[in-house]
Amino acid sequence: MKRARLRDLGLSIGSLPTGPLNAITDVGGVLVGHETVILDQPRVVRSGVTVIVPENGNVWRKHLFAGTHVLNGNGEMTGGAFLEEFGLLAGPIAITSTHSVGAVYEGVVRCKHDLDLGFDLYQPVVAETDDGWLSDSAAFAIRPDHVHAALKAAQSGAVREGNVGGGTGMNAHEFKAGIGTASRCVEVAGERWTVGVLVQANYGRRDQLRLDGRSIGSRIPTHMVPSPWPYPKDEGSIIVIVATDAPLLPLQCRRLAQRAGLGVGRVGGTGAPGSGDLFLAFSTGNTHFMKAVDQPNVARFLPDLALSPIFDAVIEATEEGIWNALCAAEDMIGQGGRRSAAIPLDLLRQLA
Repeated sequence: MKRARLRDLGLSIGSLPTGPLNAITDVGGVLVGHETVILDQPRVVRSGVTVIVPENGNVWRKHLFAGTHVLNGNGEMTGGAFLEEFGLLAGPIAITSTHSVGAVYEGVVRCKHDLDLGFDLYQPVVAETDDGWLSDSAAFAIRPDHVHAALKAAQSGAVREGNVGGGTGMNAHEFKAGIGTASRCVEVAGERWTVGVLVQANYGRRDQLRLDGRSIGSRIPTHMVPSPWPYPKDEGSIIVIVATDAPLLPLQCRRLAQRAGLGVGRVGGTGAPGSGDLFLAFSTGNTHFMKAVDQPNVARFLPDLALSPIFDAVIEATEEGIWNALCAAEDMIGQGGRRSAAIPLDLLRQLA
């Protein structure tokens, strides 16, 4: 059966309506770009870079309130101290493989330098999950130029999912996975807001996999669809990026990032000790100019006790984003002939 998104199979999650694209790009001004690197010689590489670029690329100049949350910290998201101190996202977000963080960091800084914006008060945000099972990490194949290509490719509209960009070599719940996205629309304080999520999924055991509360993974045994691993394991990582046009303060963004963990849990993630489960949320509802110091800034924000629908939106979109990663991903053979099988969509539709 041709690969498809979850809703293309007649399946859905939760009760909230999606945005037009059911993607993080439903949040106005948010762009997504991928650069995928697949090589068989001289070494086997199944890797890449994915970038999320708010403000139609102007996030370098128009900084946004943001917050982060760590469910389990066996992973890396650079720029965390800056985010904790200032509560600002001051550039694009890049997601890649574990051993590529340094090269991607350099690539982001180079792109900023090329724009002649200066280097003050900026720490790039680069997050990772490990594709070292399918891809030869020691090849160090991802270079700064790949970041430039991903940023150049960043666009609005539908987002490619599965084996693309940073998600190229990733697995989740013992199936092939990678990049996934989803969105939700809610009404809070008399206005309509959009919440979009993008995930890079690379975690979890098959027997824990669930769809909207229904057990799925335990009903697809490994003799039917082999696991990528020779033994069960729940270590891995997931990166979740949450975007919203709702006007929020940095602390409120951090609270949204926390709720991404509930979406991961609904799919079957447990924040295992060996996992890097790192989440970031940003709001396009306010912009901040770091160099504007001669007058007070004015921010608009929703009441804290009115955020429940937005929390629900984060949870639902995170869950569906993971499932879109699983549904879009295709079978892949990596280094040493290791094979990662995609979840069979016809079987999924029967079981759900």
